[in-house]
Amino acid sequence: MTNPQWNDVDAYVTDLLVPADDALTAALADSAAAGLPEIAVAPNQGKLLNLLAQVQGARRILEIGTLGGYSTIWLARALPADGRLTTLEYDPRHAEVARGNLARAGLADRVEVRTGPALDTLPLLEEEGAGPFDLVFVDADKANNPHYVTWALKLSRPGTLIVVDNVVRGGRVAAEDPSDPAITGTRAMFDLVAHEPRLDATALQTVGAKGHDGLLIARVTA
Repeated sequence: MTNPQWNDVDAYVTDLLVPADDALTAALADSAAAGLPEIAVAPNQGKLLNLLAQVQGARRILEIGTLGGYSTIWLARALPADGRLTTLEYDPRHAEVARGNLARAGLADRVEVRTGPALDTLPLLEEEGAGPFDLVFVDADKANNPHYVTWALKLSRPGTLIVVDNVVRGGRVAAEDPSDPAITGTRAMFDLVAHEPRLDATALQTVGAKGHDGLLIARVTA
C-alpha cells in the first residue's frame, strides 16, 4: 500500500538531496525494459546505502541480491579506487542486465557479479578466503534471511555493518503468518539477531514510494 503524501515527501527529498543521475536512471530503465520486477531500492534509500558505506570506510562490500544493479551502483560508488564489491544474483538474466548497467556506470572494474543461488555461492566465497567484508547488504529472497545473516556474520569482522532490506513487510512482520515464507524467514532473522551476542542491531520502519517497509542495521561487535 502506498500513500500519495508518502510519494510527495519522497519526491521532495529526492529532488533536493538525490539529484538525477544518468547512469542510475538508465539502470532503472534498462531493468524495466528487460522485464525485471520493479523492486529496486528507492533513490533516497540508495543514497542511504551509499552514505553508510562511506561512513563505514568500506573497502570490501558484499551484496546478496543484485537484481538490475541499481543498489549495486550506489554501493560501489562509495568504494575507493582499489575497493571491491561482490554481488550475488540468482537469475542469470538479471545478472546480465546488472553487468551492463555497471559497465555503463564505469564500475565494472570494481564489481564482480556472481550468478547462482546465494546459499551455494556463499560457501565458495568462504573457501576462497573472500572478505572479511566491511559492509553486507542483504536484499534477496526473504525466506532465507536468517541463512544470509548467518553467512554475513561468517564473512565479517568486528565492526562490519550488516543491512537487511524489506524487514517490515507492510507491518505484517509483527504477526506470525506460517503461510508466508517471507514473514516466517524475516521473523526468524529477527530472532537470530536478537539472540546473537556478536550483533548489536536496530530496525527502522520506512514509508514512501515503495510503500510501508523498513530495514535492519546490525553491527558486528566481536
